[in-house]
Amino acid sequence: MVADDPLAGAATLVTGATSGIGAATVRAFAERGADVALAARREDRLESLADELASEHGVEALVVPTDVTDEDQVEAMVEETVDAFGGLDVVVNNAGLGREGDVEELSTEKYRHMMDVNVDGTFFTSRAALPHLTDSEGSLVFVGSFAGQYPRPDAPVYAATKWWTRGFALSLEGAVGDDGVAVSVINPTEVRTEFGSEDGDPLKREFEAGEVTEPPEVAEAIVFAASRESPNVASEIDLYRRDKFAHF
Repeated sequence: MVADDPLAGAATLVTGATSGIGAATVRAFAERGADVALAARREDRLESLADELASEHGVEALVVPTDVTDEDQVEAMVEETVDAFGGLDVVVNNAGLGREGDVEELSTEKYRHMMDVNVDGTFFTSRAALPHLTDSEGSLVFVGSFAGQYPRPDAPVYAATKWWTRGFALSLEGAVGDDGVAVSVINPTEVRTEFGSEDGDPLKREFEAGEVTEPPEVAEAIVFAASRESPNVASEIDLYRRDKFAHF
């Protein structure tokens, strides 16, 4: 940690913090000296990760078990973080999932699951956090996707949720920029995480190390965006593997 690091002591909240991009992100913020609130549903994994951050980096690590699809839990998550840290400087909208399948065969349960987490959870978190980020002139970072920029024929509903995420974030950037809030979108392609485990093998089993992006690399982009100081903002960062367009 560098003494004059803009993230040192920053009150940070990350959703979907127990694994993959979320876990890598809280580690990256803690390494920079930020105090971190870890939000997800699996409390035991949150506790273990919080203990790691506190012992290795000497930061405050707050465990906030939260289902982002429940707006009351999201409101409580934000308020508990603000009460513990005295404010809120950075929020990372990371919680998300993907369910694949042809539209005509996609169950309503799978459809609702994706919409509830990827769309409603992102909206609830942003809505609850914005007043506090306005007070601090802080940063709101969204984890988007390549699928939110280009068609995804094998997962059209998932892609639609990420098009929504990107459209919401960029429009919100225009709405709150005058208030001093920085809004950023990070768009990775394939990342070796547990993503996809709901319907089959996760990406971390589908790809070997070095074939696609690793979670710490996405976390690095998130932290870069969150560390931009006023009046600047990293509006959108695309993190693609180098051969992504080879087949176009």
